[in-house]
Amino acid sequence: MNRATSLIRRVRLITHTDPTLVANYLPFPIFAPAWTPAPPLTCHHARFLATKQGKGHGKVQKVKPKQDKQEVEIKQKMTVSALAQAMNKDFDHVFEALLNTSVDLDSLEPHSVLEEQWIKEVVKRSGMKYKWAKLVESKERENKDTQRRAPPDPAVLVSRPPVVTIMGHVDHGKTTLLDSLRKSQVAAGEAGGITQHIGAFLVQLPSGEKITFLDTPGHAAFSAMRARGALATDIVILVVAADDGVMKQTIESILHAKKAQVPIIVAVNKCDKHQADPARVTQELLSHDVVCEEYGGEVQAIHVSALKGDNLLELAEATVTLAEVMELKGDPTGLVEGTIIESRSDKGKGPVTTAIVQRGTLKKGCTLVAGKTWAKVRFLFDENNCTVKEAGPSTAVEIVGWKELPSAGEEILEVESEKRAREVVDWRCYQEEQDKLKEDMQAIEVKQREHHESYKKEREPLAHLSWRQRKSALYKANKKLMAMRPSEKLESQELSLPLIVKGDVDGSVEAILNILESYDAHNQCQMEVVHFGIGDVSENDLNLAETFSGTIYGFNVGVNKSVQQMATKKGIILKMHKVIYKLIDDLKDELSSKLPPSVKENVIGVCGILI
Repeated sequence: MNRATSLIRRVRLITHTDPTLVANYLPFPIFAPAWTPAPPLTCHHARFLATKQGKGHGKVQKVKPKQDKQEVEIKQKMTVSALAQAMNKDFDHVFEALLNTSVDLDSLEPHSVLEEQWIKEVVKRSGMKYKWAKLVESKERENKDTQRRAPPDPAVLVSRPPVVTIMGHVDHGKTTLLDSLRKSQVAAGEAGGITQHIGAFLVQLPSGEKITFLDTPGHAAFSAMRARGALATDIVILVVAADDGVMKQTIESILHAKKAQVPIIVAVNKCDKHQADPARVTQELLSHDVVCEEYGGEVQAIHVSALKGDNLLELAEATVTLAEVMELKGDPTGLVEGTIIESRSDKGKGPVTTAIVQRGTLKKGCTLVAGKTWAKVRFLFDENNCTVKEAGPSTAVEIVGWKELPSAGEEILEVESEKRAREVVDWRCYQEEQDKLKEDMQAIEVKQREHHESYKKEREPLAHLSWRQRKSALYKANKKLMAMRPSEKLESQELSLPLIVKGDVDGSVEAILNILESYDAHNQCQMEVVHFGIGDVSENDLNLAETFSGTIYGFNVGVNKSVQQMATKKGIILKMHKVIYKLIDDLKDELSSKLPPSVKENVIGVCGILI
């Protein structure tokens, strides 16, 4: 063992000098490559640093994002209350921030003026940063609106047909009278036998004269439509049934005509009935300052029968004679001016409006502005749905090409180009936003004033205390209030009826909304119109109804099969109506079902038992 160890040591020693000498000492041959001098030995030292491996070893430490400090606008000679308001803090917060400074806190009041260094110190101690307030010069936006033109030169005026509005109580025969004049059957196709939106027609008499008629609905719900018809007309034909006399909507129509300062022609209808009494009608009109010619007045009263066509020619001649006396003239030149009578959404045509041209000549390609929308006229249609090339003064026409649906009653004005139309619409939208902003600011100021008064009333008993004593008293009071605060309710216990209203035309929706505004039992059941619009019921309406758990009311609109199936699947109630008073009755029934039952005790009799 010792000999082997010494042999290995010798071999190791020789290999550092010459490996070929190893063969002389080994009992077996060895084959080795040619000897080459070895490079000098280099020693690499590596030092390992000990690290403490504790909890969370191997995890990357999250760096908290740097929070931006709130900026406070400051200025010279700020009061304590002004600085607190700029910081959105209570003015006692300013007192706390000035602790351990040379400021005399006992002499400091909310209206005291602070020096610049203390203003900055308060902001810094509050964890905020300050910036000096800049003087901002408000530039008034240039008015880009368009207006009606100046009165025309009498030399360019030409005669125009009169615009005549037929008004009166519901079911007194207004549409039947118009059908007889134009030899059509409009009344036969009306739901419930009553007109439910304005119809505009051009009637040419056998003598060749032309009259533009507006047929307005007589139901109480359509008061706004009748008012629009009176404002856009030259003459009002007041239809009164001889067997019914002067009714509520008859009186309202008289008031609309007087407000618009429009002359009246009375058409006493249904004179062919046995119970007809035309003399009673003219007598009842006297109490409403409508004096007929037979009583020495200036109002013509024509006895007619719309169903049989009696005296209709006499009524038309009376209308033409009155128009000649009024010397109605129009300006067919220059930019177009008009009034929207009705608006609706058509599946094939898009937004469509029925309008009366009052000035200029409307042609295809004209650029129009109405309210907050504009149109490049693509097509013009008459009452028979036939295209027309142009429409002059006093002509009723359907206009296709609106970007959005304008409201009924809006004024139509022509502008020079599409760029000018966009400027007008942008200005009107801006003006509406500014008006709404002013209203909101006024409401905010009222709320702030109420809050300030209540805050002041709360602080009055503590005014004689120092700020430290006041802070302590408020802390105790708030601590008591926090302990007494009731838990928040997860679900409201109030009864509510959310509604989605869809109508065929703008006037119908307007009439329904006016009815809903008259609802005055919100303390018993809250009724809220979530959405209203024109056109058929869509998936968006279903989504809104599902979100608000509401009911969809449709008036003269359709529902396709897929939407109806989706509504059934989601459990959404769809109530479609074609007659306005049936919709109102249905709405009353639903509201009544929501209200809690009222219990009344009626004492029929009292009896006593004698034993």
